[in-house]
Amino acid sequence: MSGELHVQNLGKSYRQWGSEWRRMASWFFPFIAPREEHWVLKDVSFSIGPGEAVGIVGQNGAGKSTLLKLITGTTSPTQGQAQVCGRVAAILELGMGFSPDLTGRQNAYHSAGLMGYSQAEIERAMPEIEDFAEVGEYFDQPVRTYSSGMQMRVAFSVATAFKPDLLIVDEALSVGDSYFQHKSFDRMRQFRDEGVSIMLVTHSMGDVRTLCDRVILLDKGRVLKDGQPDEVVDYYNALIAEKENANLNVEQRREKNGWLLTKSGTGEARVKKLQLLDAASGDELAAAQVGQAVELRLEASVHADIPNLVLGYMIRDKQGHVIWGTNTWHTRQIQKDVKPGETVVFRLPFTCTLGPGSYSVSPALVSSDTHLTDNYEWVDNLLVFDVINMNQEYFIGSNWLDAQFSIFRQQEEYAQ
Repeated sequence: MSGELHVQNLGKSYRQWGSEWRRMASWFFPFIAPREEHWVLKDVSFSIGPGEAVGIVGQNGAGKSTLLKLITGTTSPTQGQAQVCGRVAAILELGMGFSPDLTGRQNAYHSAGLMGYSQAEIERAMPEIEDFAEVGEYFDQPVRTYSSGMQMRVAFSVATAFKPDLLIVDEALSVGDSYFQHKSFDRMRQFRDEGVSIMLVTHSMGDVRTLCDRVILLDKGRVLKDGQPDEVVDYYNALIAEKENANLNVEQRREKNGWLLTKSGTGEARVKKLQLLDAASGDELAAAQVGQAVELRLEASVHADIPNLVLGYMIRDKQGHVIWGTNTWHTRQIQKDVKPGETVVFRLPFTCTLGPGSYSVSPALVSSDTHLTDNYEWVDNLLVFDVINMNQEYFIGSNWLDAQFSIFRQQEEYAQ
């Protein structure tokens, strides 16, 4: 079916032969090995179904951009193959190979022609390309006068002017301004809803959670994890900490309520208990009301000498978006010289200004403002609670602003 992608044992290596004679001899005698060989991608296999949106994440050098180049055919593989069904539109690098001496309009004609569209099809699409890019008179100016954001506007407009079967977007959108990023993601969501398959490479975990049905994590040129967005994104965050903390352990499990619990840490301090309480009565809550005074209470057990113990926490909505978060490093409430056997209790009273819905709390016990230095224990989605609206006026969204309308009516008198 159109939009399907099948990647089988795909790999790319860069070889150094030492001499041209040795390289030529390898064409006829396969047993002649290169003197050096560096695999940037190896044994990568996965499939994407029609209308599926898949994110590709990983640290710099993981092989993300190389994977996209192999899929689109701009680079030849050393092993394996990638089979694409249907028409592909790809934005792999800033400007899509635009010529700096041609105008934006001329480059749009040229790029669309290379994508296989006829002159008549391009003529019909050109007004829409110009309108979507919104670069004004610069559309007929040489691309060398463009900023990087303007180049991306034109490149994205050309790539998405004709609905493809598979849309591939590399990190390029990160150079655009906020307005055009919103506009671009609206178009990508529209394509996804219309059955277009999407591959998105990005470092923005929020974009991955919002747009993608699946996420593939690459690490050192191999597929490390392939699964649901929350599962892979939380694992990726723990993986980054693991690389900075040699003794870190990572575990994941999905709870009966559907939330994914991801735990990582070295164990010098651990979370014993996390509760949401009614601030007035002290009763534990499974659901809070909009506007209710509540308290988050966390008990931490200490198992080693810790010069600085810091609690960080995030509140996420059901889609995994962070609603709010901070830590006691920033609030200047660091616990100093904590000893083994102690129990440290953190209390956070606040007014529940959240909108109706389901939320989770992710605590982290660390030594500074980041989990990359010392991650004693980080638990994603440890506490899940609901928020209901029983006493406030109707509203939508994830935040209650306690806003009130002020309405004035003014009548003007006209002379007869």
